Amino acid sequence: MVALARLFFCFLFAVAALPCWAQAQPTPTDINFTRQGVRRFVFDDRHTIPLAALKPAEVIGMTAMYPVSYYSDTHARVTVHKGQLLVSSDTTTHTAVWFGGFNPFATYTLVVDSTEGAGAVGFEFADAANTERFAVVVTYSGQHIVDVELGIKKAGTGVTSESIATNIPAGTKLQGKIILQLLGSGLTVYTQHDGLPQPIAQADFSQQLDLREKRYLQRFQSRVSVQLERGVVGIKEATAALTSGMGLADIRAMTYEDGSPLLDQGRLWYTMTIRGRALPHHVQGVFSMDPTAFDLRFEGVIVFDRADGILRNEVASHIFYDRRDQVWRGTTTGFSAYANPREQKQLLAVESTKDPRFGFSVMRAEPFGVVGDIEDPHILYDAAAAKWRILTCENINDGYKAVLLESTSWNSGYRRIAGPVAHNSTGTSIQRIGGVPYCFSGSSEREIFIYSYPDLTVVGTLKMDLPPWDDESGTRVWPNVVELPEGYPFRYVALMMDRFNYPGLVGPNWTYGALYLYHGYVD
Repeated sequence: MVALARLFFCFLFAVAALPCWAQAQPTPTDINFTRQGVRRFVFDDRHTIPLAALKPAEVIGMTAMYPVSYYSDTHARVTVHKGQLLVSSDTTTHTAVWFGGFNPFATYTLVVDSTEGAGAVGFEFADAANTERFAVVVTYSGQHIVDVELGIKKAGTGVTSESIATNIPAGTKLQGKIILQLLGSGLTVYTQHDGLPQPIAQADFSQQLDLREKRYLQRFQSRVSVQLERGVVGIKEATAALTSGMGLADIRAMTYEDGSPLLDQGRLWYTMTIRGRALPHHVQGVFSMDPTAFDLRFEGVIVFDRADGILRNEVASHIFYDRRDQVWRGTTTGFSAYANPREQKQLLAVESTKDPRFGFSVMRAEPFGVVGDIEDPHILYDAAAAKWRILTCENINDGYKAVLLESTSWNSGYRRIAGPVAHNSTGTSIQRIGGVPYCFSGSSEREIFIYSYPDLTVVGTLKMDLPPWDDESGTRVWPNVVELPEGYPFRYVALMMDRFNYPGLVGPNWTYGALYLYHGYVD
């Protein structure tokens, strides 16, 4: 009896010595998420990766640093004066000032101080011999914008020259920023004088000139284009940069091969869609964040190479580091198919030996048999089952529904083993809470659903104060729940987005959203 009592007290002592989280493992339905902050980054200068710049205040040796090309018999006067690049002429002239290389997914910004007379100013991208050229210019009269024009030349012959203006309010001044967001197969032009950038033009052009072709990245150069009927243009600077655009979405934590979050350098790492305008105009961005703060950093852009000469801007990716083979792998959604009517949307397997988190990266991509209206894949290796599994969303019965796929190989041979679920699904992900894997999914039902793994039975819904929507907005957000190691002031973090489209764009667009940070606790 004494021995039994001693054993009982030893058990009580051992239980008391365990951390509180180890005594009773919580489930996701036990977690209370409290909103910590919200930001929407709109061409934010702190979220840029510089590629090239022409800053007149820094110029010493203009003719070597920024060579000038003249396309007219009469040459304009090009000078640097009081920190400005001045281009002036008393008659019709066409001038181009070189300032950098070319990237078809970059944002090009021109800061115009003043205009007199009439003409056009903007950007052109061309090879050294000027046999192929892609130009976007804003035409003006006096101080006001008149039109936005797109000009394309191939093999020395003009292919198109047309207005791409969408909405230019009367009296819009050509002063401040002209922002050209190139999106691989499309573009949007904004003007910014006071307040938010205002969209004034947009175009799709992949069937006329596909700037995603690698040869353009390798051969094209960027120039400031100034066409004058008469007068002068004063330019403060011209820049090219990879940027975080005007909306971020499709937030997914990068992981290791087993699905555990990649917590490197004290930071969580995320892939996010840098929004362009519509499909297929978005770009895959990489960001990092200290989970105890809201200090988001824009780290890089990933594009994908299917060995067909085109760099593809696929998005909604899940990238993981496979520690066994010491290689970066993942899955992405082939939204670039929307740029070519002959292609099919499908999931792609991607791989890279280079760390794709930083700068401008290219990952190899190949189809692996998952073809159709399928998106938002999350992949992991389940060691207990000795299987690779992908949680994804498939358009079934007029709506996206979560399904679970399984294979013995990470990049082939998948079959469905669970789902479709009954509820609308988006942003599907698998995360362990208390050592147990669960499946999470946003929905159109004003709820974030939690499912069991691997059978996709409904467990419940996520508890949040101040969710990332209001009574009117869409609720198909990506939940992106992550459990942190012991030692943090909270064990759970969720980074989500809203679905408010950017104002002023014409036609279909998916240009959301702002970022919402939540910390989670268990009562």
